[in-house]
Amino acid sequence: MLTNGNFKSRGDTLIEVLFAIAIFSLVAVGGLAIMNQGTATSQRALEITLVRNEIDAQAETLRFMNSSYIAAYQFGGIYASDTPAGQWQLMQSSVISTGATDASDFGVDSTTCPGPGMPTPLPTGSFILNTHNATFVPLNIPNMFNLAQTFSQVRYDKSSGQVSSSDGIWIEAIRSATSLDSNQEHAGYLDFHIRACWDSPGQPIPVTIGTIVRLYEPR
Repeated sequence: MLTNGNFKSRGDTLIEVLFAIAIFSLVAVGGLAIMNQGTATSQRALEITLVRNEIDAQAETLRFMNSSYIAAYQFGGIYASDTPAGQWQLMQSSVISTGATDASDFGVDSTTCPGPGMPTPLPTGSFILNTHNATFVPLNIPNMFNLAQTFSQVRYDKSSGQVSSSDGIWIEAIRSATSLDSNQEHAGYLDFHIRACWDSPGQPIPVTIGTIVRLYEPR
């Protein structure tokens, strides 16, 4: 419409402005939700990679100690505690003392990680390995096992290189019974259940990762 030589434009109504704001809000909130979900997924993938590296390090240390024990094995032999074979023997004695015939339930109908003050206690006889020097570290020492603050990991003292704590990662070992077969009575195996449990952003229940390493030993 032309009035006095000028175009007279019609302004937006209140309903149109509110509708535009609502559309913008929906797009903005949806975009933020997608960004948050992507960030949480990326963080969870990073955590899983880091924890998997920790588990692999424990498995490789177990294999190294087992190989050292087999190489040094003598029937009835006692090995120096500062050697990998001696550390395997210490670990072996600890496993035998628990008398465990099966590992604990893991990742089944569980909403909490095991730990101090939690409904699920850490299984008796649980331990971890110092991967820097291949030593056996029992987790029954006060403050040695804690819930993971970010992701499951083994913490080390920077000055001494000793394990300061294990956060949400542990090992359970089950020793096979002596075989009644005369051809197998002088051999057996240990099943090492390496487990990790931690709370991850955006997850209603803790994330759990585990693996089993079976290693044979002379007896």
